[in-house]
Amino acid sequence: MTATQILLLIAAYFTVLILISYFTGKEDSNDAFFKANKSAPWYLVAFGMIGASLSGVTFISVPGMIGGQQFAYMQGVFGFFVGYLFILLILLPIYYKLNVTSIYQYLEQRFGTVSYKTGAFFFLLSRVTGASFRLFLVALAMQYIVFESIGIPFWATVVISILLIWIYTNRGGIKTIIWTDTLQTLAMLTSVGVAIYLINEKLDWNFVGFLNSYEFSERGKIFFFDNPNSTTYFWKYFIGGIFIAIAMTGLDQDMMQKNLTCKTPYESKKNMFTMATLLIFVNFFFLSLGALLFIYADKFGLHIPIVDGKTRTDLLFPEIAMNQGLGTGLAITFIIGLIAAAYSSADSALTSLTTSFSVDFLNIEKLPKEQQKPLRKKVHVGVSILLILVVIFFNTLEGNVVSNLFKFATFTYGPLLGLFAFGILTKYQIKDNYSWIIGLVSIIISYLITLLPESVIGTYKFHWEILPLNGLITFIGLILIRSKQH
Repeated sequence: MTATQILLLIAAYFTVLILISYFTGKEDSNDAFFKANKSAPWYLVAFGMIGASLSGVTFISVPGMIGGQQFAYMQGVFGFFVGYLFILLILLPIYYKLNVTSIYQYLEQRFGTVSYKTGAFFFLLSRVTGASFRLFLVALAMQYIVFESIGIPFWATVVISILLIWIYTNRGGIKTIIWTDTLQTLAMLTSVGVAIYLINEKLDWNFVGFLNSYEFSERGKIFFFDNPNSTTYFWKYFIGGIFIAIAMTGLDQDMMQKNLTCKTPYESKKNMFTMATLLIFVNFFFLSLGALLFIYADKFGLHIPIVDGKTRTDLLFPEIAMNQGLGTGLAITFIIGLIAAAYSSADSALTSLTTSFSVDFLNIEKLPKEQQKPLRKKVHVGVSILLILVVIFFNTLEGNVVSNLFKFATFTYGPLLGLFAFGILTKYQIKDNYSWIIGLVSIIISYLITLLPESVIGTYKFHWEILPLNGLITFIGLILIRSKQH
């Protein structure tokens, strides 16, 4: 595809999103922006949340995982399912009972203002870093594919991207996101489906034949019980997956804000169970594409892309989709899928960050009605500018620094896990003013644990289990500052 064709495709895609925004954003109120008036159809929320859960990193990186760990990621996906059941049975009833706009308002009612602000701060830090990282990766891909060749600098790519997101989320907020996420999930899955079909056709297979092939059996191993020190060990992935789902969905304003748009707790539960079930099949779908990509590369002697002297398995999908002559249809659906994957997480992040900062730090709901909407709009602009600056900052760093910064952001969910667990599982009150110290110390200790040398931990490799460990450290710290009140 030429640069002009790709630009026209991007323009057409955003035209559709802006049209959706026009029809869903006619009611420019805070209640619509923050809660979608609690009228969103649960099945749309469930389908749209699949795209938000996957994100641009998953779209490119999960297929690339096959090269190093086969289908081991599915072990974590099974853990996600258990975590989603916990959210469905425990967290959703709490949020609906308290009728919260921000889920961190629970912490205020349970412990006090400092714990509330601490939880909200860790969410803001996590989501700003995480959303910026995902947008950074996809902006780099778009820069490489099209914008570099027509002389548009990287910073302009970022500004244009976030400006377009701001345009279609400015009025409707989460009410618009429910519908755009649905479109973007459909685009992402269509892209993967077309790729699987065309590559199978090239290899003279159908999908069933591919799954029954010797080549698939060599790359399709799911369960790994043999080496507890390995990152692919079953119990690491499975238990870590449970807590990843609880923390990064159930304790994340971005994800739960969508759930709370459903009309009733029952519909919200149906949404969560449906999404949890579909994600098992969708992730298997992505990993199957990954296996196909590596089989295709082996069969036709295609080398894995190398960038800055490093083999980049996550670039194998774009390389095959764009440069291997598999047809314009695959190139078109890949570009649309890539854009959808990026913006399905970035647009909801912008909305949830605006919600959290407005509600949790500016107490917007307590202000006079005439002040609320203008303040929300200012925050929305401010968060957009912040995301632009962070993404551009990432581009000035070395690749490993950026990746480590993103990994460090995942540590900030540990204090949230510990705070909510302590609140739900105990009846103790805490010395609220010290909760932020416990959270900060927990992050530092957890991070230092991952840096322990081999002389201390041998060949053990930390993986997702660092999250529940982080939460446990926070939990123990909160026991130390519990008060005599119950």
